[in-house]
Amino acid sequence: MKGPARRTILATAAAGCMLAAAGCSGFSAGPESTGAAPPAKTLGPAQGGHGYPAAAWPAFGGNAAHSGIAADAAAAGPLHIAWQVRLGGAVYGQPLLVGDLVIVATENDTIYALDRPTGRVAWWNRVGTPVPLADLPCGDINPLGITGTPVYDRDDGLVYAVAETGGYRHVLVGLSVTDGAVRVQRDIPAPDGQPRYDQQRPALAVEDGRVYVAFGGLYGDCGPYRGSVVGIPVSGSGPMVSYVVPTAREGAIWGTAGPVAAPDGTLYVSVGNGSVTSTRFDGSDSVTALSPALQRTGIFAPTTWKSDSANDLDLGSTQPALSGTGMLLALGKSGTAYLLDPAHLGGVGGQVAQASVCPAYGAAAVQGSTVYEPCEQGGMAAISVAGNRIQVLWRGPASAWGSPVVGGGAVWVTDYSGGTLYELDPATGAVRYSLSLGTTLPHFASMSMSGSDAYLGTMQGVIAVAGA
Repeated sequence: MKGPARRTILATAAAGCMLAAAGCSGFSAGPESTGAAPPAKTLGPAQGGHGYPAAAWPAFGGNAAHSGIAADAAAAGPLHIAWQVRLGGAVYGQPLLVGDLVIVATENDTIYALDRPTGRVAWWNRVGTPVPLADLPCGDINPLGITGTPVYDRDDGLVYAVAETGGYRHVLVGLSVTDGAVRVQRDIPAPDGQPRYDQQRPALAVEDGRVYVAFGGLYGDCGPYRGSVVGIPVSGSGPMVSYVVPTAREGAIWGTAGPVAAPDGTLYVSVGNGSVTSTRFDGSDSVTALSPALQRTGIFAPTTWKSDSANDLDLGSTQPALSGTGMLLALGKSGTAYLLDPAHLGGVGGQVAQASVCPAYGAAAVQGSTVYEPCEQGGMAAISVAGNRIQVLWRGPASAWGSPVVGGGAVWVTDYSGGTLYELDPATGAVRYSLSLGTTLPHFASMSMSGSDAYLGTMQGVIAVAGA
């Protein structure tokens, strides 16, 4: 074992906020944070550079759009378990595939790099002390540590993750992909001023020299939180930017895929229900477009936003899917899918098309004009958006509603309650192969793929599947 094992490393001091036009708040840890933030650790100019390993899967979904496409996957065939490793904590995020390493983060606030062929630990680093469920006002993860999928930045060779730690702090760390040493550490003061009630579930994103981190609330939606996105310079130094949903309460940004980046650098997020206090639209139950500086540049909401929010039927349960046609597909808890023009989201009622599909939770995968949505009822849905129309092509196994991935001429989806992985025919949805994993999977479980192998986080660690 090499690298800085058995060290507890926390991060950071805060800088000011560059205020965005809509919904930005100043940075304040608020009365709920306790204890002083440890000193910041930043990346000096000489510590960046080139020569770092390439990544087959550097972020959730394998790319900046978080589209769930494994372009280098081999033709799929019969499946078998190659190896599995227990890591002393649940892995809710997708594994990253960087060089010959599988990199995962656990709810025990520990980040591991594993050898891809064998699962042997190459390095590991515990970056904080997670928060026991008994110390949280509500929630369903015990303990609460690192939940969101990390992200790898080849420009500086760092793996970024956000750890929830004691004192209700959220700490950004950037670890060297070579040996796991912490190069960047920074405390993220809660943009809504309510860190005790904030949860960092969405995947991280790296764009335009910043790490983007989104926040929602704990399971149960307790407390006066509001959804937010924060942008932190990849070096760990310099001013942060933020966007806070301009609702009185809630408005979580919690979809597991995290912010979806378009080629022009615009970030798209889905926002959950707000606390309905008036008939005036409050930015919740929406698809929101944000500039790299986190200024709001566009927004869409259904005409039913008020009743959706009142009945917990909002769009926040998945992130918008950027299709190969250039259009966005948004689908949430109500079961109504909305096709949107990213260049003109259109405000309330601004959809190009809509259709009843299914309630969906997790993250979609996209291949060309087909979007694969993780339906809660009736099986995953393959949806065509060709010709600016919404058409359901087929539905997958009824019990399989993990977040799908496409690769090797197949669509892959998990039944995370039953611990089963399915390989589906992309033309019909018929099951080609299924594999019992013999272990439980986290909610919204989704895998990473490269070559002929796939990797899944479990409630105990990681499992590798060969033949995918």
